[in-house]
Amino acid sequence: MTRQGWIAAGTLMLGGAAALPAPAQTVQDLQRQIDELKATIAELKAAQAGRASAPAAAPIAPAGTAVAASPTTGAPAVAPTATQSAAIQPAVTRPTTTQVAVVADKPKPAHWYERITLRGYTQMRLNEFLSGDRTAPAGVSRLRSVHDGGIGEDSNFTLRRVRLILQGDISDRVSFYLQPDFATNVSNQSGGERREGFLQLRDAYVDAFLDPDRRFRLRFGQSKVPFGWENLQSSSNRLTLDRSDGINSAVPSERDLGVVAYYTPSRVEKIWDRLTDDGQKLFGNYGAFGLAVYNGQGTNRAETNDGLMTVAMATWPIELDGLGAGWTGQVFEFGAAALRNRVKPELRAGGVSAVSFRDERVGFHAMLYPQPIGFQAEWNWGRGPEFDRDLRAITTKRLNGGYIQTMARVRQSPLGPFMPYARWQRYRGGWKALPNAPRLDTDEWELGIEFQPTPPLELTIAYARMDRTEADERRIGQAEGSLIRTQLQWNY
Repeated sequence: MTRQGWIAAGTLMLGGAAALPAPAQTVQDLQRQIDELKATIAELKAAQAGRASAPAAAPIAPAGTAVAASPTTGAPAVAPTATQSAAIQPAVTRPTTTQVAVVADKPKPAHWYERITLRGYTQMRLNEFLSGDRTAPAGVSRLRSVHDGGIGEDSNFTLRRVRLILQGDISDRVSFYLQPDFATNVSNQSGGERREGFLQLRDAYVDAFLDPDRRFRLRFGQSKVPFGWENLQSSSNRLTLDRSDGINSAVPSERDLGVVAYYTPSRVEKIWDRLTDDGQKLFGNYGAFGLAVYNGQGTNRAETNDGLMTVAMATWPIELDGLGAGWTGQVFEFGAAALRNRVKPELRAGGVSAVSFRDERVGFHAMLYPQPIGFQAEWNWGRGPEFDRDLRAITTKRLNGGYIQTMARVRQSPLGPFMPYARWQRYRGGWKALPNAPRLDTDEWELGIEFQPTPPLELTIAYARMDRTEADERRIGQAEGSLIRTQLQWNY
């Protein structure tokens, strides 16, 4: 036999011998593959070192199953037979291995711009006279409203409010709120003409929370004065087109510059959260209790008397489920507020009064949220500056006024959700925000309905029967009339 033949035969014999299963060799192969698996696990642990945590026990592949080839060496997997497995098991000590427990990354803190939201709303109105004193001779009252400059002569479409709201959390304990209005009117321009669409600051404040649950907070800046439930309620959320004269006369434009402390117990916040989730029109969480000090001269006006206006407010919702099945889900809310101030009204001749007049009030509010029928009422009494026609001067006089309202809530209809309402309001007293603090005598009925065909759109149509004194001490008498009032509001 040639040398090549002997070499070939030897090769075949060695190959056949290698193919025969040998228990000792199989045990060695398994041990080698186990070591390779351990090395692979170590590599995975090193690759995930930034996210790996405490190790936990992990099982190894049971006997009788194929073992994957090593990704580092490429060694073939050995699948022993049942006989071989039985022979192997007594000789192999099952190693204690570890498993990498991958822990999710900790959420990264939000950037400052991710904590800020931008939203707003716009209200477009149309007021049409059906009858009444749309015009009048000089010195006689015309039918006008202190809340809507669109009620008057030669008036069609107007923008009542164009608001843009920027708010957010500066930190876990500090938040801010900024709201301008782009629909402010400026009077006494060329020839007494009124100009519209001016920018005016409405809110600019910061909240500092004194506890981690945000129950107690201090508010610094220009913000709403906690007097009057509907004064605190946003105009975007109010059912009626305008606030009542009697309640709003306490704080025309609803805001002032100062410091407020608010506290909201957890049980109260839970009720308000439930009502909000249900789609009820709340006044906003201004706290169940509030105590405040302000300059007291009104929105965007400079301080003139070196005094402070003090205000206190409390409101409390009560769930009525315990009264029976007919009261399930119903909530009744009631509260009171008090205000003490001294104010210097503007003078028609120019400047402000040299005398500070007492401005003191107490008021109450009560509400049964509509589910589906609801009621709402507010009234206040006090004294404040008012122009005296006999003395031809501003004096301090008594005042009182408020409103009573009923409403219903229909959650579903072919036109979408809607809410019909009826309100009567009355006020007797001065209006301190206008020159010479003219007296108002107001009696008004309003019947209306608010439709919401789609969440961003709200359409309100109302009939109003008015009996009012024009807010101008140079005009006398009462003006009467009927109007159809419409408003389209879009939210963004």
